Amino acid sequence: MYRINEIFHSLQGEGFHSGTPAVFVRFSGCNLRCAFCDTQHQQGTMMSLQEIVDEINQYPLAPLVVLTGGEPSLFIDEAFVAELKQKTRKRIAIETNGTRHLPSNLDWVTLSPKTAFEGGDTEPCLLQRCDELKVVYLGQDLSQYDSIEARHRFLQPCYCEDAVQRQSNMKACVEAVMTHPGWQLSLQIHRVLEIR
Repeated sequence: MYRINEIFHSLQGEGFHSGTPAVFVRFSGCNLRCAFCDTQHQQGTMMSLQEIVDEINQYPLAPLVVLTGGEPSLFIDEAFVAELKQKTRKRIAIETNGTRHLPSNLDWVTLSPKTAFEGGDTEPCLLQRCDELKVVYLGQDLSQYDSIEARHRFLQPCYCEDAVQRQSNMKACVEAVMTHPGWQLSLQIHRVLEIR
C-alpha cells in the first residue's frame, strides 16, 4: 500500500516536458522539510498498486506518468515501475530531491536538489546523473551543481505568495540564466494558466 496525496491529469508545468499532458502521482511524505514546499505531507489516501494503475488508466491519451511528491523514491522500487509500465503502457518519469537511489527502469529522471535551502540540507544529494537538473533558484552558487551530469539544466524562480518577492525572484533567476551558459529558464506555466 502507498500513501497518495493525489492523482490527477494535467499538463507538465515545468522543465523539459513543459506543456506535455501527463498523469501526476503525488506521494505523501518526504525526508526533507523545505520552507517553500507546497505539499501537505500529512494528507493522503492509502492505495494499492492496482488502484494507482486503475486511476492512471482513466487518462488513456496521456503519454507520461510523473511520480512526484513529497519524495517518491522513499516508496517505489523497480517492481513498482515495471508494473506501471506494463499496465499503463506509458513512460514513467520521476521528480526527486536526489537523496535516495532510484530504480534503474525509470524513463526520465528530473533531479531537483534542495541542499541549498533551509530544511532541504538535512540529507546530502546522492544522485549525480539525471536527464534533467531543475534547480529552484534563490541566488545560490550554481557551481555546487557542476559535478552533476545532466542532459538539460533548468533554473526556476522560487514561487512565493508575496508578489514583490516573486518578481524579485524572477528577475534574479533571469539574470542568472543570462550569465550562466548551459542553464535555461523554467517557469511554472501551470501557475500562469491557473491549472493543476
